[in-house]
Amino acid sequence: MNLDAFRPLTVYTIYIAATPQQVWQALTTAEFSRKYFSGFAVEMEERLGGRFLVRAPDGSTHISGEVLEHDPPRKLTVSWNVNWPDLVEKLGPTLVTYEIEPAGEAVRLTMSERHDRALSDDILSGGRRGWPAILSGLKSLLETGTVPQIKMTPPQAMLAALKAMGIRTP
Repeated sequence: MNLDAFRPLTVYTIYIAATPQQVWQALTTAEFSRKYFSGFAVEMEERLGGRFLVRAPDGSTHISGEVLEHDPPRKLTVSWNVNWPDLVEKLGPTLVTYEIEPAGEAVRLTMSERHDRALSDDILSGGRRGWPAILSGLKSLLETGTVPQIKMTPPQAMLAALKAMGIRTP
């Protein structure tokens, strides 16, 4: 896969009062991710080419992918393929990159969602609504030990755009 063909369509940067190692662990382990990611658990083989999964609270595979860049605790890029019928075939693959940089007594975490083609704002609205909640939960967990309960539902514009493309959603 040519990573240079992917352009960031969604980018968020936050600062977290934590160490790079703590942020890395929170991003890459089921133990932490389950707490801030609404019960979803990240499972990852910690190596280049390793398997990357996000399991739904019921244990089913919600997202599958591969580790494409692995430089702990600085950078992680994974393919991020939501397991909805025909989604990847019609929208192409998604890459998610986390860049972790020391910033004084904090860490600067930049998350980017990259695509190899242009996508409408309606299609992108799901990630653009979800990522701030996920990253806010991660920040709260690492800084306070608690996570706010944020009620999330997929944006209607995104669901309508997917339906118009013939993509079935749960």
